[in-house]
Amino acid sequence: MTRAAARTMPPGLTFSMAAATGLAVANIYYNQPMLGLIQRALPGGAAGFVPTVTQLGYALGLFLLVPLGDLLERRRLIVVQFVALSVALGLAALAPTGAALLLGSLMVGAFATVAQQIVPMAAHVAPPAQRGAVIGKVMAGLLLGILLSRTLAGFVAQQSGWRAMFWLGVPLALFAAGLSRVKLPESQPDGGLSYGGLVASLWHLWRDLPVLRRSTLTQALLFAAFSAFWSTLALQVQRLGYGPSVAGLFGIVGAAGVLAAPLAGHLADRRGPGAAIVAGTLLTAVGMAIAGLPFGIAGLVLGCIVLDLAVQGALISHQHLIYALKPDARARLNTLFMGGMFLGGALGSALAITVWQTMEWTGVCLLGSGLAAVAFTLHAAAAKRSMA
Repeated sequence: MTRAAARTMPPGLTFSMAAATGLAVANIYYNQPMLGLIQRALPGGAAGFVPTVTQLGYALGLFLLVPLGDLLERRRLIVVQFVALSVALGLAALAPTGAALLLGSLMVGAFATVAQQIVPMAAHVAPPAQRGAVIGKVMAGLLLGILLSRTLAGFVAQQSGWRAMFWLGVPLALFAAGLSRVKLPESQPDGGLSYGGLVASLWHLWRDLPVLRRSTLTQALLFAAFSAFWSTLALQVQRLGYGPSVAGLFGIVGAAGVLAAPLAGHLADRRGPGAAIVAGTLLTAVGMAIAGLPFGIAGLVLGCIVLDLAVQGALISHQHLIYALKPDARARLNTLFMGGMFLGGALGSALAITVWQTMEWTGVCLLGSGLAAVAFTLHAAAAKRSMA
């Protein structure tokens, strides 16, 4: 798609991108409300790290697959990656052991990065004056995929077992492949680098763009707190006497965070993203603190709403910043930013599982609040240096 053609968005294109993005990213979160069932079905300890390995796979895919968006025709790449995702889901559904499920989960995470092929594509085809709003709407689809995937997985697992959810993911991924083939425009990359050159250029982009480094590290810390909450929520809900279907319903509760995405995009278009990032770091700490109070399900619900609003608002604001840095390298900028973010998420999940063993939910909430406090300090220090 040419720059001229990108001045207007075809009807329904933003919705199609949002839907495909949500269907893609949902696959890395199906396992969270099912974690207790998976651990009971596949004893031995390995299954407890399924959320962590899935996020590590996502980070791996971001670094190895997403740069292809600056090299290959994007629509074809998106369709192929959705088909590969359907195969990985089938392997996860068939896994006979915890170790086999970890391997399948790694592949699911890697191919689910097709979501991150679509987001920079949206930034590429959107009119510059509407870029923040378009990104916000596509990210709203991504966030709905993240949150409602938990609701769907919790319900399906409660009724039919955890393998049924992975099997259901297969036709959903194939549907997304068909939707992308029909609705997305052809989109040729702007750069002329080889794949090796693209991967090598990641270091140069990271080295030369301090805004990218600050945004990535700040969002990684916030997403670590977010992942700590969601990776152990099912265990806390189970501890309170409820099953995976109740844990899954928190996806609907967290969908309030979707409201932050379009709003943050509009605000970033008009006033810049700085204030939303500061608010996001502070409210993440507040949300984790509320969730840790001894108020049972009510405290978890309120903390979940505040946490999701905070993290998603900061995410959209950070994306608005980084996509403006080098328009011809948006896929690679997205690789570094989202790769760092999901490495933070994997770290948060692993730390949360470890902390849970000794301090349970109170320790997880203290961990999340501490990570958010570090994010605020990092962002504030960088902002102070830029004003000096």
